[in-house]
Amino acid sequence: MAKNALLEIKRSLEPHVGQKIMLRANGGRRKTIERSGVLEETYPSVFIVKLDEEQHSFKRVSYSYADILTESVEVTVCQDEEELRIIYLNH
Repeated sequence: MAKNALLEIKRSLEPHVGQKIMLRANGGRRKTIERSGVLEETYPSVFIVKLDEEQHSFKRVSYSYADILTESVEVTVCQDEEELRIIYLNH
């Protein structure tokens, strides 16, 4: 069942490759890290985000689909004026 959930998350991200996204990640010790960039690529287990250069010292970061499933990472796709949040909802 978990494999299906991860595949569902991957499929929901794939159409947004090349689009600007916002990431909100758990940084540990009650810290929340917010980053913005472009969804660069999706792979079987991870997705890659190319970060905005002026805001971050890293060029790229990767997260697993399990990070979204466990709510360690929240991904928001920015489309013109509206935002589309990619989350996994337990049915």
